[in-house]
Amino acid sequence: MSAIFLNRAPLASTPFQELPLGAIKPDGWLRDQLEIQSEGMTGHLDEFWSYVGPNSGWLGGDGDSWERGPYYLDGLLPLAYLLDDDKLKAKVKPWIEWTLASAREDGQFGPASNEDWWSRMIMLKVLIQHAEYTGDERVEPFLMNYFKYQLAELPNRPLQEWAKARGGENLISIYWLYNRTGEPFLLELSQLIQEQTLDWIGIYEDYPYWSLQKAFDHRVHVVNVAMSFKQPALRYMQSKDNRHIEAAYKGISSVMTYHGQVNGMFSGDEWLAGTHPSQGTELCSVVEFMHSLEHLIRITGDGSFGDILEKVAYNALPAAISPDWTVHQYDQQANQIMCTHAKRNWTENNNEANLFGIEPHFGCCTANMHQGWPKYTARLWMATEDGGLAAIAYAPCTITAAIDASTDVSIRVATEYPFRETITMTVHVNQPAEFPIKLRIPEWCSAPILLINGQQQSAMIVEKGFATLRQVWDDGDELTLRLPMEARTISRANGAAGLQRGALMFVIPIKERWQKHRTYEPYHDWEIYPESPWNYGVSLKGNEQGKPIVEAAAMVRQPFSAENAPIRLRMNGRRIPQWTMELNSAGTPPIGPVASKEPEEEITLIPYGCARLRIAEFPVIQS
Repeated sequence: MSAIFLNRAPLASTPFQELPLGAIKPDGWLRDQLEIQSEGMTGHLDEFWSYVGPNSGWLGGDGDSWERGPYYLDGLLPLAYLLDDDKLKAKVKPWIEWTLASAREDGQFGPASNEDWWSRMIMLKVLIQHAEYTGDERVEPFLMNYFKYQLAELPNRPLQEWAKARGGENLISIYWLYNRTGEPFLLELSQLIQEQTLDWIGIYEDYPYWSLQKAFDHRVHVVNVAMSFKQPALRYMQSKDNRHIEAAYKGISSVMTYHGQVNGMFSGDEWLAGTHPSQGTELCSVVEFMHSLEHLIRITGDGSFGDILEKVAYNALPAAISPDWTVHQYDQQANQIMCTHAKRNWTENNNEANLFGIEPHFGCCTANMHQGWPKYTARLWMATEDGGLAAIAYAPCTITAAIDASTDVSIRVATEYPFRETITMTVHVNQPAEFPIKLRIPEWCSAPILLINGQQQSAMIVEKGFATLRQVWDDGDELTLRLPMEARTISRANGAAGLQRGALMFVIPIKERWQKHRTYEPYHDWEIYPESPWNYGVSLKGNEQGKPIVEAAAMVRQPFSAENAPIRLRMNGRRIPQWTMELNSAGTPPIGPVASKEPEEEITLIPYGCARLRIAEFPVIQS
């Protein structure tokens, strides 16, 4: 097991540090997700999509030489090593070898036809993952030479356009190398990059973008925004200025206030597009927001970022990808009543943007979607600054870490969370050892229950979203954490509501008819048409206690599908005839509470991530 690198002075210490890549292995339903991803588009994209095929500029060809190859590797590489899949590793190797061999004497690397800083920022992140998973000793000197090149070149050729908006991505790699080498010039370079990056701190301290944006600007481009949230926190590590940390909180709060969606994301059907539930959210922004949240929880130690991370991962991520991982959407809608080639109220995206296909609209999501589950898996747990381990998010996995020079620890996490309430963690140590284990307690859970070796513990003290257990751990000790889930409504515009239970949002599913739109081997492009009514309002009552009736079903290999939803809620609702379609999308929910003369019906809600057609933000029926 590789060493855990703490921040080297003068960088600020952080409450958590990432475990070395490879320390966490997926189990259970999470491993199933990664295997399905491998069997689908991620494992085969290079075989039919020319942008990442053998003619790529990142393989020495004369094809695409910008971001698509690096984007693809940023997900393919961790997937290969998390699954220990030799076939996927063999796909990764030529990209790594060509990139390392491309280094010039001055330190520059990559396709000679493209000198852009941005695409190299992605490949730097790929290379540091490669180094951690494989121990390749060529990476550190390679990065050292490139960063010397950057320091010499940036004063005359500063960050522009995408690189200027996304300079925080460059900081990740610089700090990674600094913590391993302590080379002072790296901090000089990181300071220069901060000065050349868009002033996200100033933007978030006095946020100006309150409404749907109708013109391009890097400050309102949804993927730039998703990446931007971690930039103030990364800057804090060098400045130690609390104003920079506060900017990250203010940024997320402001964007969610003016553009937030019920699935944990914010709109952006290319540019920030307000809170209407029929505006789109780009898949690239989903995976990039997840990665920003992973950095924010590491730097702040605040469990609230883990709450958001789980909400996005378990709702918005699976919803935009077919259950077999062969096709995806560019834009998803919270209220999505059909996915067709048709004009919608997008701010920039074309009429194909919410089809399920190989390359609906721009190809960036086709290349970039692959990082979501693998990076999430690799950061489910982190090391604490006082020599322990912290549960950042809950999913089945096994963690292996060296607590000190003589103590090896592994923790096996067995759970069907987020579909179930119970998480069982079994500790294995090579000798009894005292160290802390921090368990994230979600804000939505008011009465968590913890048992250690079958004995219920007294009320837990939760600080910044974490309960800390400090004791001597023996081999075989078992922790059982139960997070009781109560359905609760989330207030939305016009008196509408979303329904959340645990980390999952619940939606009214619409029966789906998939129809081929275009032949695009091997997976094709698909439209989805509704085969059942969608314009329901919900009565916020269920059984005699006034709560939805909860029904559990068996877990199957792919739980994120409408027919296999492992948990369902039964409620009462009525059709609302005056709620109709507008511009090929669900119209604005009528102001509620809504009176309806239609007969009351029992309706069954399923998790958001299981439904490709759905109503996630519904009017409330007048009692």
